[in-house]
Amino acid sequence: MQSCDTPYGSLQLQRYPTSREDTLQAFDNADLYLLQRLQEEPADSGPILVVNDSFGALACALATAGLETHSWGDSWMSWRALQGNLAANNLDSARVQFFNSTQTPDGCYRQVLLRIPKSLSLLQDQLQRLRPHLTDNALLLAGSMIKHLPPSAGDLLAAHIGPYQASLGWKKARLLQCRHDPVLQPCASNLSTQYPLDGTPLLLNNRPGVFSREKLDIGTRVLLPCIPSDLGSARIVDLGCGNGALGLMAACRNPEAQLTFIDESWAAVASAQDNFAAAFPGRSARFIVSDGLSEAEPGSAELVLCNPPFHQQQVVGDQIARRLFDQSRKALAHGGELLVVGNRHLGYHQTLRRYFTKVEQRAAAPKFVVLAAS
Repeated sequence: MQSCDTPYGSLQLQRYPTSREDTLQAFDNADLYLLQRLQEEPADSGPILVVNDSFGALACALATAGLETHSWGDSWMSWRALQGNLAANNLDSARVQFFNSTQTPDGCYRQVLLRIPKSLSLLQDQLQRLRPHLTDNALLLAGSMIKHLPPSAGDLLAAHIGPYQASLGWKKARLLQCRHDPVLQPCASNLSTQYPLDGTPLLLNNRPGVFSREKLDIGTRVLLPCIPSDLGSARIVDLGCGNGALGLMAACRNPEAQLTFIDESWAAVASAQDNFAAAFPGRSARFIVSDGLSEAEPGSAELVLCNPPFHQQQVVGDQIARRLFDQSRKALAHGGELLVVGNRHLGYHQTLRRYFTKVEQRAAAPKFVVLAAS
């Protein structure tokens, strides 16, 4: 737990997932800058909407002040962090109403705090869906650390909400402030993308914000030929599924297999579900939004397919991959296998040996390697 002094009171916050060696904070100066600016506004009786709250710092601060708060985001990890931080500060979870990215907040908002996401398609989708729920002259405050601020974020605010002003930098953070212009008539765009799945007649549809939404990821492309066939009714998991490319290929090669798609992104799991339903009408599969296989029963899978992420929010590292490897080890049945692809420089062959007795290379490309662990 780390102490965070906000304009609305002091909080104890931690990231999710927690780690003994993790010294990273669950908040940053962009969070504090947003809260400072909001406190300068007259108090409002309606709900305040928080969008893309990384670990719940914004919503917890507002809840501490007794303000009605709605939170909206795509990350299950962020939602879980919010729940943990509300509990750690003795705040009732009912004080913050949460909406995931497949839902649209149902309030009428005069004030919005928005953390600008990495994905501009996700930002545009959120602005398009948010606009009908803003009151005339509603204030939208968008914040980011300067090094992570996309150059065109302000253009999207101007196009969908109203004219914006950029603040001065404060402790390496910046705000973009805009007011809802009711006269503005923005053009709504269909932000979904589509491309073929290599070696199949299938098309992959991608909702805004989904990983590798413009084209098939190179790592996934290297792993696809390694997915086995003729596994009968094996239980196969596409772990960190994104649009479901790996699981769909496994389903094509194993018509009787039992497929499970898991991701921490609601948009990703919804995309995988859309794609599976289109590819295999009438065939059932499981779709789970969660922290990987953390809740899976031991021995519940014969094959796990994984192209693990190497970042959480803006932080790069192998912590997420290590968690997924450990979860896979616990979930696999005796003799089961984890099939994983990663950049060569990440050294997954060494990391996997911490969790598995047998690790072998199945395929290689100039930048990627496919490893089987059992």
